[in-house]
Amino acid sequence: MRRRGTRRSGWYWLLLVPYVVMLWAPSFNSMTPALGGIPFFYWYQFVWIALTAVIIWIVYRLAHGGDGA
Repeated sequence: MRRRGTRRSGWYWLLLVPYVVMLWAPSFNSMTPALGGIPFFYWYQFVWIALTAVIIWIVYRLAHGGDGA
């Protein structure tokens, strides 16, 4: 019998994507293209905040199989 929260899932590897992207400086080391006057450096990081939240939600749903917990 498995205890809740001990199940391992390969979906957790998806959580590394935001860390790798944000630590890889050449991916955002630019001032252009600007979006609404905001330099690329800033809006790129704000976009990744939202994407990270979506990735965490996806991993949670897939890893827990929609058990409602």
